This record gives sequence, C-alpha cells and structure tokens, in this order.
Amino acid sequence: MTASRQVVIVGSGPAGLTAAIYTARAQLLPLVIEGEPSSTSDQPGGQLMLTTEVENYPGFVDGIMGPELMGAFRAQAERFGAEYVSAKVSKVDLSTRPFRIWVGDPSAPEPAYETAGLVIATGARSLMLGLPGEERLIGHGVSTCATCDGFFFRDLDIAVVGGGDSAIEEALFLTRFARSVTLVHRRGELRASKVMQQRAFANPKLVFRWNSVVTEILGEAKVTGVVLRDTQTEAVSTLDVSGLFVAIGHEPNTGLFADQLELEAGGYIRTFGGTRTSVEGVFACGDVQDRTYQQAITAAGSGCMAALDVERWLESSAATHLMGAGRE
Repeated sequence: MTASRQVVIVGSGPAGLTAAIYTARAQLLPLVIEGEPSSTSDQPGGQLMLTTEVENYPGFVDGIMGPELMGAFRAQAERFGAEYVSAKVSKVDLSTRPFRIWVGDPSAPEPAYETAGLVIATGARSLMLGLPGEERLIGHGVSTCATCDGFFFRDLDIAVVGGGDSAIEEALFLTRFARSVTLVHRRGELRASKVMQQRAFANPKLVFRWNSVVTEILGEAKVTGVVLRDTQTEAVSTLDVSGLFVAIGHEPNTGLFADQLELEAGGYIRTFGGTRTSVEGVFACGDVQDRTYQQAITAAGSGCMAALDVERWLESSAATHLMGAGRE
C-alpha cells in the first residue's frame, strides 16, 4: 500500500537532517528515507558517520564525534515529528504528481511512497583508492578532507594522493600543520592549473613522488606508512607517514535522478535560485549539488534553505491539494 506524505527527504546527512528539523517544526510531518546501515555510500548519517572528531562545527568548543553529531541532528528532528525509514531508495518517478518513490524492489507495481514535495540530500562520496584496509582506517590516518582533519596531523609527515586542483589545495592546506607533505601522483606532471602548480612548487614543505601509485596502506590501528610502486620502473618503496589524504575527486549520488533532473558537469544536481531543481517541487541540498565547499556546516545551511523552499512552495502552489496532511 502506498503511503502519502507532504514532504519526503531522501538522505540523512547534515543537509537531510537539517531539512527534517525545519520541515518538522513547520508541521509538514516529513518522512526521512535515511539509507541502509550496511552501505558506506548510502548509510544513515552520511559521511560524518565515518569521521572521528569534528572540531570545526560551530558550537562544540572541544569538538564532537561525527556519529554523535549526526545522532543529535536525528534526535532533534525526531523530537519535532520527523519519521525515519532505514531503507535505500531504488527508484523515483518525477514525471507525475505526486512524485512516486520506491524502496526495495524497483519493479514493484506500486511505489512505497507518494509525496507532494521532495528534498534530495543524497550527498556525494569521495572516490577512494580501493585498497585493503582503506575503509577500516578512515578516521585513523586515512582521510578525504584536509579542512576537516588537517589539525590532527600537526608536526607529522603525511601524504596526499592526486594531481588536480583539489589535491593541490588539500596539500597546501595541510602544510600549515604537517612537518612535511608528500604529493603522490601517478604521472610525471600535475593536472592542476598553472597557478596552483606554482604555489605547490614554491612551498618548501611540499615534496613530490612522481609516476607513483599507492599499492598498500600500512598499519593496524592507525596509518604508519604506505607502499608505493613506480609506474615506470615498477620499483617498490615504503614511505613512512602518519596520514594519507585521498584527493582524487568526488562523485555525487545522483544515479537515481540522472534521467529526470538537469545535472551539471560531474553529475551534480543543478539548482536555481537556492535549492530549486529543474522539476518544480523537487529541491536539492548538500553535497549532491555543492561541488565547491562540501562541509558539514554548508550542507546543513543548504538543508535549511531546502526546507524553507519546499515549505513556501507547498504554501503557494496547488501541491498542497495533491496530498492529505496526515500520515498513512
């Protein structure tokens, strides 16, 4: 049996849960489809569930653990009436009103939910190297965010994998804290812009391992080093580092919407004048539409925007007549 809602939020990271807090306080009775606990790319709480200590989120003088922060977000939204479903969305149909949403079997004849307003907060996932132990050591020396974790590597030797602008930005930022930063790049020259290259080459703390790839991450409880392979000579060497930052790009979780919403280069959802998408009544927030900042605080801010946008849209459009306000 299909359940009808005024607002459904897909995703439960900082953006999705902030949207849930605001829409719940507006008495829109939001349903949050939060993902599956077994999925690292679509798990409840988003990427902060893989983060240990968060020290740059305002209001927490001594920092807070990522899972604890997301638990507080979740409880706050629940306090105001948000409901949660621990499932992964398998299909959406944005061509009809109300919008239709499937979880589980995408071939089921009827959707699990229908909604007048939809907030997409499915986030983006960092591209990883795919090495054994990489996922286990996330938050214990392996990181994908220099802004988030750089402070923890003060006066230590660390490595950054990548060769584009993002990798150079991460490496330059990390030189503020680290004793040394080794940039590991599979080619003999950087892909970054000339300006970024000049800054990198001028920084005395930044050294380069050209034509090299990481083949193994060393350490049990924390990172103690990496094994490198030279792509030209096949020579193998060990680099002693206390941290490894992977900066080879991000991929937004937009597969469900690729043929239904207008996307930007790289697959990010295009938004207009805030969080509106190319389909009226569908709003996107957080890393799924932000290719620039990708911070918890900016995601939460855009989640607030999406909630206000969907609330105002429901009030000003005929959408409110498509749904009853009550729960199933």
